Amino acid sequence: MSVDAIKKKMAKILEYVSILQSMEKDCLKRMQADKVFRGSVLYYLYMMADSCVALAEMIIKQKGLPKPQSYAEAIDILGQQQILPDAFAYEFARIAGFRNFLAHDYEKIDYEEICQILMSKVDEVKKYISYIQDAL
Repeated sequence: MSVDAIKKKMAKILEYVSILQSMEKDCLKRMQADKVFRGSVLYYLYMMADSCVALAEMIIKQKGLPKPQSYAEAIDILGQQQILPDAFAYEFARIAGFRNFLAHDYEKIDYEEICQILMSKVDEVKKYISYIQDAL
């Protein structure tokens, strides 16, 4: 896995972050009223979460580390290898579950919860990218 491919993936994630940040204002009201807005938020949250997992898998492959058995384990491995701080990796691994939730349980989505997650996950993702950049 080339460093260029990793950098392109990070740039894509930051693009998703930027789009999501632009959707924060009046998120709940807009989620309730506008199906297109709701779909856009869910799509970009999914793409951001999925791309974070894919980035972890790319780093693992590039460094010749053992292949993870799950999406969450991909993040855990980065913590074990000190690419991410342990405490951060432990918490950030939840993004894999969030990704799965968005992919499979979209009928059960609580709009208020999604808007709160939107605001918190975006900051976590920016930290994640920063840690990865430092490790390259």
